[in-house]
Amino acid sequence: MKDSVEDLLRELAPQVLGALARRFGDFCAAEDATQEALLAAATHWDEIPDNPRGWLIQTGSRKLLDQLRADQARRRREVLAVEPPPVVYERDNTLTVLFLCCHPALTEASAIALTLRAVGGLTTGEIARAFLVPEATMGQRISRAKQKVRSLDAPFRMPERPEWASRLRSVLHVLYLIFNEGYAGGGGELVRVDLSAEAIRLARMLRALLSDDGEVAGLLALMLLTDARRPARVDAAGDLVPLAEQDRRRWLRPLIVEGTAVLDAAFRAGAVGPFQLQAAIAALHDRAASTQDTDWPQILALYGLLERMTANPVVALNRAVAAAMVDGPAEGLRLLAALDGRLPGSHRLDAVRGHLHELAGDAAAAAGHYRAAGSATASIPERRYLTMRAARLNAGGNVVPGS
Repeated sequence: MKDSVEDLLRELAPQVLGALARRFGDFCAAEDATQEALLAAATHWDEIPDNPRGWLIQTGSRKLLDQLRADQARRRREVLAVEPPPVVYERDNTLTVLFLCCHPALTEASAIALTLRAVGGLTTGEIARAFLVPEATMGQRISRAKQKVRSLDAPFRMPERPEWASRLRSVLHVLYLIFNEGYAGGGGELVRVDLSAEAIRLARMLRALLSDDGEVAGLLALMLLTDARRPARVDAAGDLVPLAEQDRRRWLRPLIVEGTAVLDAAFRAGAVGPFQLQAAIAALHDRAASTQDTDWPQILALYGLLERMTANPVVALNRAVAAAMVDGPAEGLRLLAALDGRLPGSHRLDAVRGHLHELAGDAAAAAGHYRAAGSATASIPERRYLTMRAARLNAGGNVVPGS
């Protein structure tokens, strides 16, 4: 019962926030009232009511009305709230919340953090891990973002078409981070289906609005093609299964078919962007019957294009893996040497080094890097996997290399 209530509240939170913000015209006050309503539900629901969304909206509305009546400086809003316009409870305002959080007056970092909180339902700690910053720092960033939105007095509405371009880059980045938080996981869960599913839902909504934008379609394709591997990514005990060891028969073929079709449409839309390239790489993995059958030269070429386009060190990290599969582990290790200053303290860098040393037959070096990666990751399943891999190498076990 507890888990089902928590799942429901996470799903309804952005919808309730959207309804309250639309009704009262104050996003920040609506966000506070939504959090209070969610807390009240978690505390008082012995069973889920017939209309949980309506219950949350009514509870949040009462809290907002109490606040407005107590605040004489907001007399105009109080008068408006006494005779509010009809509330359409079935309308989903989540996408409107998304665009408001990505207002061009906000910095990209603030917009992403605020949206992850308001739309994705992530905690401050989860958002901090996504940004690789301390939780206190992220809390201050979110607080400043809310204050900025309040000072803008921005109307709660979908932006007109000319405004979309200025917000779209941040919106796509936000959805990508939400999906990654769900798929890559953190803490004790390797996969959080609620977050990845919410990101896909929002990406579908965005594509319906911007059907001719190649990067919107590219992002949706990337999510679908990646999420297709989810059932094979963990074993019965919840432990990580690397790509090379996954039972590809468990991959979700309908998602692969859909993602491939969306990607084909994205390429027909015109200029190619980073999300389309990442989706193309995911498609090459999904179409291969095994790691050995994968078109690694094509993946290496795509990573080369992506690195030139983005200058992203994580892309360079993945390119090193592809280079190792094409030209041998020594070439991959050579490329990794340039990333120490760009990815300081990254557990991914140590994990890849361990993998490439293992491919090269240096078990001692591989085990050392796996241990270092395991001690640095925040994901408990990843730490278990990396520690176990190091232990097996130390014991002389035969472990199939991951990727």
